[in-house]
Amino acid sequence: MSEQRWTLRYERLPETVEDFKRLLAGRRRAPEEIAGLFIVAMCRYPADPEAALEMVNLLRGPRPLSHYERQFYRDRMGHDYVPRSFFVGATPANNYTPDEPPTLIVEANRVSYDQEGMARLLMKSGGADSARPIVLRLKPSTGEWFLWEEVLLGGIRPPVAADPWA
Repeated sequence: MSEQRWTLRYERLPETVEDFKRLLAGRRRAPEEIAGLFIVAMCRYPADPEAALEMVNLLRGPRPLSHYERQFYRDRMGHDYVPRSFFVGATPANNYTPDEPPTLIVEANRVSYDQEGMARLLMKSGGADSARPIVLRLKPSTGEWFLWEEVLLGGIRPPVAADPWA
């Protein structure tokens, strides 16, 4: 498969698990949609960690988060700007304030679909030099894609407001 690029726009980010369920129900369960919804879910984490992790579980399908994975997110989500950094327009210079409406870009390259039933897509953070991968897995019996693994939430450049060298 060749390179592809999807633009995902959201009228507003969900504040509750019920809001997230409605958003999920209104979208195709395509790999790029699930990748975008992972970022949307993690944006809720600073205000309501349990709701955010419940949203992530909805994206994981029949493989809920383990205790270890839940702790991993608790350890990683010390900065609320990390998930926001993936939205178009969010950069360290503007303290990761995304453009309106909130918009994400998800990309596939020539090797994204090399493994049958898996999709390795890429998302760019405004605070990182290169795109980061997110892996989705197909459930053949339903044709739905689910979150399999991600390495999106690693460290990025701090926003100007938090950078002592700025």
